[in-house]
Amino acid sequence: MDRFDRRIIAALQQDSAQPIAALADAIGLSTSACHRRIRSLEEAGVIVGYAARINRAALGLSLLVFVEISLNSQALEVLEAFENAVQGFDDILECHLTSGDADYILRVVARDMEDYADIHRNCLARLPHVSSMQTIFTLRPVKTWRGYPIPVAPAV
Repeated sequence: MDRFDRRIIAALQQDSAQPIAALADAIGLSTSACHRRIRSLEEAGVIVGYAARINRAALGLSLLVFVEISLNSQALEVLEAFENAVQGFDDILECHLTSGDADYILRVVARDMEDYADIHRNCLARLPHVSSMQTIFTLRPVKTWRGYPIPVAPAV
């Protein structure tokens, strides 16, 4: 990737809905060259999709919760059973295999505590092979994810 590719990626992470002409102008390329580079980045698997960032509070989802999960075994079939089960619950937004005390960390959103209690009972408690679960409620965001850091190569 050269500096133009990096600038394209950085700009698309901030606003993927901007017209290609505006993006091209901002980074100093023709519209057709910018479009070719975007397609190339897509084909190479660098850009894997586009999505809007949604204000979860506007959807009535005021609780952001992280759940640390420890399993009763590290056997391959136990890990696979847990990971397959997680895929079946839309309430689990993300699941990451981790190092440290917990085996997994989940990201979950809920409308309120009553909704989270329902998610806990009908989703989290049904996950297989769980030996312990620790719920961490966020109080407020300090810094939210806005994309990956893209070091821009200096102009030559």
